[in-house]
Amino acid sequence: MRRQAFTPVAIALGLMMIQTGAYAASASNSDAADMRLSAAKQIFDTDNLNKDVSACQNLDTFVNAKWVAANPIPDDHTRWGSFNRLAEKSLDDQHTIVKKAAAATDKADDSSIKAKIGHLYQSGMDTQAIDKAGYQPIEPRLKQIAAIDSRKQLGDYLTRTFAAGQGQVFELDASPDYKNATRVIAYAYQAGLGLPTPKYYTDKDYANQRATYVEYMTKLFKLTGESDHQAAADAKKAMAFETDLAKHSLSRVAMRDPKNQYHFVSLAEANKATPNFDWTQFFAAQGADIQKGFSLSEPKFFKEFNALLGNAPLDQWRAYLRFHAIDDAAPLLSQPFNDAHFAFYGTTLNGQPKQKARWKQTLDAINQAMGQALGQLYVAQYFPPEAKARAQQMVQNIRAALKTRIQNNDWMSEKTKDKALDKWSKFLPKIGYPEHWRSWQGLRISADDFYGNMERAAKFNHAYEMAYVGQPRDRQRWGMTPQTVNAYYNPTDNTINFPAAILQPPFFYAHGDDAVNYGGIGAVIGHESSHGYDDQGSQFDGNGNQKNWWTQADRKAFDARTQKLVDQFNQYTPIPGKPKLHVNGKLTLGENIADLDGLTLAYDALQTALANNPKEAHMKIDGYTEDQRFFMSWARVWRGHSRPKALEVQLNSDPHSPMTYRAIGAPSNMPAFARAFDCKTSDKMVRPESKRVEIW
Repeated sequence: MRRQAFTPVAIALGLMMIQTGAYAASASNSDAADMRLSAAKQIFDTDNLNKDVSACQNLDTFVNAKWVAANPIPDDHTRWGSFNRLAEKSLDDQHTIVKKAAAATDKADDSSIKAKIGHLYQSGMDTQAIDKAGYQPIEPRLKQIAAIDSRKQLGDYLTRTFAAGQGQVFELDASPDYKNATRVIAYAYQAGLGLPTPKYYTDKDYANQRATYVEYMTKLFKLTGESDHQAAADAKKAMAFETDLAKHSLSRVAMRDPKNQYHFVSLAEANKATPNFDWTQFFAAQGADIQKGFSLSEPKFFKEFNALLGNAPLDQWRAYLRFHAIDDAAPLLSQPFNDAHFAFYGTTLNGQPKQKARWKQTLDAINQAMGQALGQLYVAQYFPPEAKARAQQMVQNIRAALKTRIQNNDWMSEKTKDKALDKWSKFLPKIGYPEHWRSWQGLRISADDFYGNMERAAKFNHAYEMAYVGQPRDRQRWGMTPQTVNAYYNPTDNTINFPAAILQPPFFYAHGDDAVNYGGIGAVIGHESSHGYDDQGSQFDGNGNQKNWWTQADRKAFDARTQKLVDQFNQYTPIPGKPKLHVNGKLTLGENIADLDGLTLAYDALQTALANNPKEAHMKIDGYTEDQRFFMSWARVWRGHSRPKALEVQLNSDPHSPMTYRAIGAPSNMPAFARAFDCKTSDKMVRPESKRVEIW
């Protein structure tokens, strides 16, 4: 759950947060406990528990198996669980907002965000106009590609498309400098692939996906007027080009290493490294103030990019660029393009039988084009100020637990502890939404030009991003929209960020007992705080700079402890019949560390809260203690199941472990879990002491 390279999940908002141990200003601790006891019976439905299986054998099965069996995955989803149900609620809330905005466009100022969002929604729902246009909206771009007949024209085309917010081959963004985080620089990253990871292009296990991908390419070429023969030939060329890129791309595991994410060069050094591409001209076209330089982040990839610019046949380049221009636009074009795009990415790769309803597709587009603007309307309707204030209190409680954990750490030297505490003191928590909303003045949106709206928004947002290059870092800037159910830690500004939409059930209940809330939102807060000290975050200091603040002995001890977690998750094989396809412990290490440490911090904070509220500490609700409900709440957050194809893509590409292993992985390392359920040392959920993982 982070800003870059992590998968956010949407959810709606709870209307209230409470301070731990203080239900309301006028309620005593005793009254508050009675009120929570009354409500708590409805908050966690114990009828869903599978009492045929002990929590000590499998916490996920005990808490979630009955629900999973009774709730099949809807046809328009690849997975279904707590996150997805809340995502649907969030979409419903957003749908209400955009429909009202669309209905009032005739009365609204065209420059207002309500009018822009209303018009954007109208244009996305006008399928008759979209279908009538066919692929006409992208014909100018396809003609530009067809006209490329020199290496200079090729470079000029790539530069222009980036300036239009539609870059190809590599990615470009603006973020704080890893070595001087007070300033923002540009980063160029490897990209350009349509399949999930580089190994899909060469591994024999993915031959079928490669063949279907080529068929998809062929279909898109034919839809834009190519003959069968020409389409097949162009698909072959495009696939060969992409395969070359894949062979020179780093793996997902390698890309997690911050050392592979940063390679600072001056413009002169960049032009020397890739003499076939003019970076000076490129950044001038982007409107970016490069100053001393930028990060050309993966030298191996960009070396091959340069070679392809000089040596790859121009007809191969044209085929590759043409395919990706069509592929990128396909969801915004007429139904045949939309259907073909979904058939490959949705069904072939992920096993999803049915495409989402049109209004959901249009909401996806609005969030892509004007997500923060929609978030501004969302917050006004669904997130009252008191929710933010009360969330801040819970963040303080979890952070206090983290400080205590660092101070009491028994394997770390005082020198490294001091650095860890300095970083802790510089954390900036952000709750709900930005302090200042961005302006959308200058973005033209009309009710009858869906593709044109998205095209203009892409250019507008790219210019907005590039304007940050060369400027001082803004720690108040957000990388997620308020309507997103997720949270993230950003190491280069040392912030923990909790969008408005995550502050509701099942993460948080306004009238819930402490155990359920700490097992939910408390563990999320702990998770994001712990990212500052995971295998990636621990390479950045409190100022956001990539800097080693560890003694050699302490880093060695940390690596030994985290290797145990790698070994643990490597043993999980979620897909029946594919025993060799296991969770990648290295790819998922950061998230698994954050789960374990975050849950530990939340448990510590719960114990502090219960010590201040003895009546609640000793009560049982539906026969379960507060400690038991804490771990049951955690497991319920990860309730769900996935389609096998989607799960396979996740195992290969996603730094998050599958839901079932997030439910059981962290608790199985915690003696507090075993005590809560009176587990025996021989039980499956009790890891042997030699394999038990404790980090912070």
